[in-house]
Amino acid sequence: MQAGPQPTDLSDVRATNRAVVLRYVRTHVPCSRADIAAHTGLNKATVSSLVTELIEHRLLRETGLTENRVGRPATMLVLDGEPYAALGMQVSADELVVVAVDLGGGRLLTWRRAFPALSASPADTTAAVARLARRAVARVGAQGRTVLGLTVGVPGLVDTAGTVPLAATLGWRDVPFTADLRAALRGPGFPVSVENAANLAVLAEQRHGGWADATNLVHLTGGAGIGAGVLVDGRLLRGGRGFAGEVGHLPLEPAGPACPCGRRGCLEALVGLPAVVRRLLPDAEADGTLTDFAPEVERIRVLARSEDRQTLAGLTALGRQLGHGVAVLADVLNPEAVLVGGHFAALAPWLLPAARAELTARTLAPDAGGTRLEPSTLGGEAAALGGATASLAGVEAGRLPVPAVAAG
Repeated sequence: MQAGPQPTDLSDVRATNRAVVLRYVRTHVPCSRADIAAHTGLNKATVSSLVTELIEHRLLRETGLTENRVGRPATMLVLDGEPYAALGMQVSADELVVVAVDLGGGRLLTWRRAFPALSASPADTTAAVARLARRAVARVGAQGRTVLGLTVGVPGLVDTAGTVPLAATLGWRDVPFTADLRAALRGPGFPVSVENAANLAVLAEQRHGGWADATNLVHLTGGAGIGAGVLVDGRLLRGGRGFAGEVGHLPLEPAGPACPCGRRGCLEALVGLPAVVRRLLPDAEADGTLTDFAPEVERIRVLARSEDRQTLAGLTALGRQLGHGVAVLADVLNPEAVLVGGHFAALAPWLLPAARAELTARTLAPDAGGTRLEPSTLGGEAAALGGATASLAGVEAGRLPVPAVAAG
């Protein structure tokens, strides 16, 4: 065995340099080769070689000359990626969502399909996800695009092997979801991975949301399950085994209602979507038989807009409980913002005033330590959009797509 420093793999260095070039173009589009060299520290010859390679693989393209600069006109570069697509999906309480994006993050498709995930078996869910994924692959394939990867978000714990040890709201325990999904897709020819839905949602916020420049950020999912995707200093907080962010099971009221995890008074049991429907719409079936929550959320919105006293009082109480949970996050993490999605965003005008007051009252630092509490602007597909973003990770790390597509 050799001792001491090992030689650097030049292919790794080149991949790192490709990533530098792609990242610079993505954030400074359009730009020239000279711009890239001047701002990245790479020499001009290296930049020229990398750009040529990236153009050959249809990851960059030239857009012509610009004369709006000192010196000779320069050929400008933008992201291409036209032959490629990245897919993301999410499993929610009552629907499946799939999003496809191009290399620049532009939407190619967004599909939502009703699906009773709360009552479906893991095998049925796997089959439904695979069916929808195959349809999305066929759609982007018809556009002449190669799929770079598929990342699926689920509301539960996901370990490094892609197994779901626990998704309490879905009733899943020790489900090898990644392996089962790959098998259901029958050798798809692209990477398939599974991730916690909240982690994917905060990645979407970082890339596409209104707080894209924030480096300390939390996305709190709203739905049957509640989780937190956390960015600390610009990096996703995963924890030792990838289980960080399970704030839905913070026990806030020990004598409170039963939670699907088996404990009582968890944040999820207090303000998760089934709990909200039970509290505000006593006539609704929120005991596990309700499979489509969207109409119930709209009913609550209608009642709130009509200033129904009982509904407004209930939303205020729920807002205080939500604020209690967010205050814990603010004390522990001190993020710039906590962004709430799902039904929290849909009901934000009535939930957030009380939640913000509770956040300020309960947080140790003055003015909640500067933490803002705001609704997400990404709608109900944040985790799917984050999954598509995650599926771009290989290319964005400088790995060339396989098979390569020649320019022509």
